[in-house]
Amino acid sequence: MPEGHTLHRAALDQRPMLVGQHLDVSSPQGRFMEGAERLDGRICTGIEAYGKHLLYCFDAEALHIHLGLFGVFKFQKCPAAEPKGAVRVRLMSKSHCVDINGPNCCEVLDMPARAALIGRIGPDVLRSDADPERAWVRISKSKAPIGLLLMDQSVISGIGNIYRSEILWRQKVSPVTPGNAISREIFDRLWADSVHLLKIGVKANSIITVDGVKKARSRYGERVNIFNKPHCPACASQIRRLEMAGRRAFICDTCQPDVR
Repeated sequence: MPEGHTLHRAALDQRPMLVGQHLDVSSPQGRFMEGAERLDGRICTGIEAYGKHLLYCFDAEALHIHLGLFGVFKFQKCPAAEPKGAVRVRLMSKSHCVDINGPNCCEVLDMPARAALIGRIGPDVLRSDADPERAWVRISKSKAPIGLLLMDQSVISGIGNIYRSEILWRQKVSPVTPGNAISREIFDRLWADSVHLLKIGVKANSIITVDGVKKARSRYGERVNIFNKPHCPACASQIRRLEMAGRRAFICDTCQPDVR
């Protein structure tokens, strides 16, 4: 599933393509016909990312996209080629075409529904208006493992599976540590490192958690420290894999001791 930096990068890339223009909105696949008709011909007033959600704003309504596991954005200059694959919605300005294939969620929200959605999403580490205090209050009162809390998008948004393992390793925190055992000093470090790494992700359009390393051609290459790696780059200990709510997490038991 795309992590938060992907949605912020998509917003950054698509704003100059779509914002301020009347858009032709269609549903080549046919599964979003009613929503496309509501938005067709209207001016896109903004594109905002909140964690793993993207909102295309049209005055009092917004197109809400959550890519899920299989959704993708595809950009091209106009004149656009024929749609390829399951294009749920096509957004076309005078200069560019954005196809959204296979999103988990594609819906039109009015202002109350939009406010309710944003209210359910935890503070987004990439947004300048994010309030880390909201996340701290939730985490400090929870007995759940910090490895689960960082992935709970209602607690803190934008952090996905890879960032979760990498941030905890970088800050020497075990993913099984209960939230209420996390000190404020450790939380502040986790938040600051999340902001730092996801900003790098937006700039590079790629997950990079190793300091001083540039984007690599391979899927992970040397861009991550322990995710899907056999040994810890700091101490050479074997990396242990564990399941947390059906997702794989990685831990170095030497560098990330269990302090429960």
